[in-house]
Amino acid sequence: MTLKSFIEVSPESDFPIQNLPFGIFSTQANPAPRVGTRIGDWVVDLSFLDGEKKFGREYGFFADSTLNRFMSAGRGAWREIRQLLTDFLTSGNFPVKKEAFIPFNEAHMHLPVAIGDYTDFYASREHATNVGIMFRGKENALMPNWLHLPVGYHGRASSVVVSGTDVIRPCGQVAPNGPPPEFVPSRSLDFELEMGFFVGKGNELGEPISIDNAREHIFGMVLLNDWSARDIQAWEYQPLGPFLAKNFASSVSPWVVTMDALEPFRVQGPKQEPAPLPYLKTDSANGYDIRLEVTLQSEKMDAPQTISRSNMKYMYWSIVQQLAHHTVTGCNMRTGDLCGTGTLSGPTEDSYGSMLELTWRGEKPIQLPNGETRRFLQNGDTVVMKGYCQGDGYRVGFGDVTGKILPAKEEVR
Repeated sequence: MTLKSFIEVSPESDFPIQNLPFGIFSTQANPAPRVGTRIGDWVVDLSFLDGEKKFGREYGFFADSTLNRFMSAGRGAWREIRQLLTDFLTSGNFPVKKEAFIPFNEAHMHLPVAIGDYTDFYASREHATNVGIMFRGKENALMPNWLHLPVGYHGRASSVVVSGTDVIRPCGQVAPNGPPPEFVPSRSLDFELEMGFFVGKGNELGEPISIDNAREHIFGMVLLNDWSARDIQAWEYQPLGPFLAKNFASSVSPWVVTMDALEPFRVQGPKQEPAPLPYLKTDSANGYDIRLEVTLQSEKMDAPQTISRSNMKYMYWSIVQQLAHHTVTGCNMRTGDLCGTGTLSGPTEDSYGSMLELTWRGEKPIQLPNGETRRFLQNGDTVVMKGYCQGDGYRVGFGDVTGKILPAKEEVR
């Protein structure tokens, strides 16, 4: 029997009772950031319920301004609380005060997690192949290591921002025709359609997380727009990889969707050939059927235009492989660490996950409905990413992650 909440929820809503994500919110009436969950168009104040002892015991961490203490409690606690909320929202006669329910349009959302470290992977074969063809040709599209390990690099945690935060165009060195470089605002600003996952329970230094146990350490997922300044990156990335081109902003959606909510949507990922080394090998279905969409709206447009539709199920290296690889050296992950999947491109041109690919390095501009064209993002452009899993009569979604491009500081002086 399909679960149904006593609160009416549209079948098109991202937030039915099958979801129950976690986030941090505040209101004008109570400006203290605290933990909530989302059901339809309502935010459920878990701090209030905890204070009223509606869970049978007092957890204490729902009054925190981040999810970290809750996340560190481990998967047993995550499941216990999820079940309590499910029971509460399906009972219909649960004695609770109206103060526990806040209309979503009255809630201000905050960054859900205090992020200690951020690692970005490069796990989509379609994306890696497209970029490789552009810069190295078809014969050398994938680097020799790519089919053997999840390639990644260390990103900047301090500039991860919550959806709705404006993004200032970065300035940096560019050298389109070789040295000498010039210092200018980026002319090739891009989005990257990604998913991110948060580490819930960490591991001790020197103790790798095995591929079979990796899922126990992952709390949940968010949409991630890992903004990229392509021209800055082209000059700086050798030999150590991205730096200033990626450290100015990465945007995440405010609701963390738990792995238990996503469990019904696990699917087999792409076949991996050659077979991975034993520490990365797994026979279980580790992909996720998450439908993804990107829209773009310029300041002159009346409505957004969909420019990409993709799916996480295309991703070659799964999130459990990413975590197992990250820790195989004994690297200690900590509660709140964020890992990005890398750009999630699909197999068709309309499923590419970046402007770099959609316009093929600017050679094929995107035509917008009002006559404008785009090779890369311009000032005033708003990018919105959405994602959801489709169930039988319901969907489990992430809401959206939104960002608007503002002029560089250099441009407004």
